[in-house]
Amino acid sequence: MFLVSLSATLMFFISTLMISISSILSKKSFSDREKSSPFECGFDPKSSSRLPFSLQFFLIAVIFLIFDVEIALLIPLISIMKISKIIMFISISSFFIVILLAGLFHEWNQGALEWAF
Repeated sequence: MFLVSLSATLMFFISTLMISISSILSKKSFSDREKSSPFECGFDPKSSSRLPFSLQFFLIAVIFLIFDVEIALLIPLISIMKISKIIMFISISSFFIVILLAGLFHEWNQGALEWAF
């Protein structure tokens, strides 16, 4: 146990030292108007360089990502089914699916799944 705590402490101090050294030696950049503006042949841009972004698309993408990860978490339940009791398997899987459906219902009630035109 002593060896584990010693190695964890050593790793913490080495990583802290490396972060400190890199922040001290890193090049400091000063932002000015010319460097932060978009480049269009030396002239000021005619329109905004930022394109409008659909917040609804972002919300749908985040919801898809969350449910995709949760489906990936459901896949190991197939292998657990072989080694566990059927009652335990059904209770764990139904609890997980109820949480998924509750999250979907919450997103639906918040209006995140509706497209506003």
